[in-house]
Amino acid sequence: MADVPSFDRFFIGGEWVAPSSAETFSVISPFTEQVIATAPAAQPADIDKAVAAARASVDGEWGRSSGVERAEAMERLYNLFLARSNDLAELITAEMGSPLLFSHLGQVGAAGMVLDYFVNLTKGYSFEEVRPGMLGPALVRKEPVGVAGGIIPWNVPLFITMLKMAPALASGSAIVLKPAPETPVSGLVLAQLIEEAGLPAGVVNVVPADRGPGEHLVTHPGVDKISFTGSTAAGRRIGALCGENLKRCTLELGGKSAAIVLDDADLGAAMPELFGSAIMNNGQACVAQTRILASRARYDEVVEAFTEAARSTVVGDPADMGTGLGPLVAQRQRDRVEGYIAKGKAEGARITTGGGRPAGLDTGWFVEPTIFADVTNEMTIAREEIFGPVLSVIAYDDEADALRIANDSDYGLCGTVWTGDVDHGIDVARGVRTGTYTVNGFAMEFSAPFGGYKASGIGRELGPEGLEEYLELKTINLPAGTEPKLRS
Repeated sequence: MADVPSFDRFFIGGEWVAPSSAETFSVISPFTEQVIATAPAAQPADIDKAVAAARASVDGEWGRSSGVERAEAMERLYNLFLARSNDLAELITAEMGSPLLFSHLGQVGAAGMVLDYFVNLTKGYSFEEVRPGMLGPALVRKEPVGVAGGIIPWNVPLFITMLKMAPALASGSAIVLKPAPETPVSGLVLAQLIEEAGLPAGVVNVVPADRGPGEHLVTHPGVDKISFTGSTAAGRRIGALCGENLKRCTLELGGKSAAIVLDDADLGAAMPELFGSAIMNNGQACVAQTRILASRARYDEVVEAFTEAARSTVVGDPADMGTGLGPLVAQRQRDRVEGYIAKGKAEGARITTGGGRPAGLDTGWFVEPTIFADVTNEMTIAREEIFGPVLSVIAYDDEADALRIANDSDYGLCGTVWTGDVDHGIDVARGVRTGTYTVNGFAMEFSAPFGGYKASGIGRELGPEGLEEYLELKTINLPAGTEPKLRS
């Protein structure tokens, strides 16, 4: 495993800038519980510098650049990112405990694919078009939103950074990235690649910070848009602040997704991907399929299948490619998950396996993969996002009841259905109020919009819709007979 570098400066305006205070973040390994690196903690004064640098870039050549020019700059970054992908995967595993295989695929691999998607989208995207009007043609322009603030969580830091940074760059906007205190190093290493790629000064600025300076970024008058990924509680606060200031925002929040197992599903074939979609990233994923809905006819069979999958999961050192479940990110997160396990037992759910800390692992913030049976959808463990490897198996009477249970949630982010009839699965998908759904698998398609209904958020990321979240629309009405030259 590669050493985790420490940093003592921020990346602002294309330079490494000394912080305004001596405050730092200690990066603690979730596996060894030891400090492995440090990074500076931004204060409001540092946020001010980053916003000013971003504004200068938007008001300068970057804001007037063509889509092709921006795509070329992004492609240089993509090539460097690809070349460093192995190091980045090991870094994220060390920072937040993600199993190394998932770090390669779901953390770094997925991040690179997002950047590559937006490179190719930008090359051919029409930022201007002419529409016929009543008195003359109308030139419709899609212009950069301006300065964006990207608030990044700790669970998939580089992937979520790309969900925000890539479309911001594609639009001609600039962005101030605020990595989480738990995972500042991966964001600052990305800044090194941005510098090496030669992106114009101020286009991307990286300032790890805690909540107070983060709120300063949200309310900063020089910021035109906020994109936040994190808890629903924090999202409500950010949405309220953006509303007060009439500031555009994208909020990708929590989830409590339901996996509907229909009676004609091939459970044996489905289990590897179904179970994997439930405990991915040690259960620390907003898209995790944590409510398993099974008919009463197959309920015992489904419970036993999940129980066996959990028991056979390799729990241990996240740097080992054979590990299926690593530690949670922090002691407070383990305390949170253990609190939910206790609440599930207190409310009458039955643990079929797990529920404690794995034997033989005396250090590291581990929780065993835990399966609850006899869960009703009214129980706390079925309603609140646990963010750990804890699954609830819920019985349904018939398909209508399964749809009712799936929709009986404050959230609406993702979901899956498992069936022998794909066409019928599509009909089930149409009946569930979520932003992303998969039939017989789990997927996030980068060319299609991702986001949630209800308390799972506002706005969309990925696809052309993700780019459009960073674009302002302008109509220029023209005299009859005008044939304007379009700009890319």
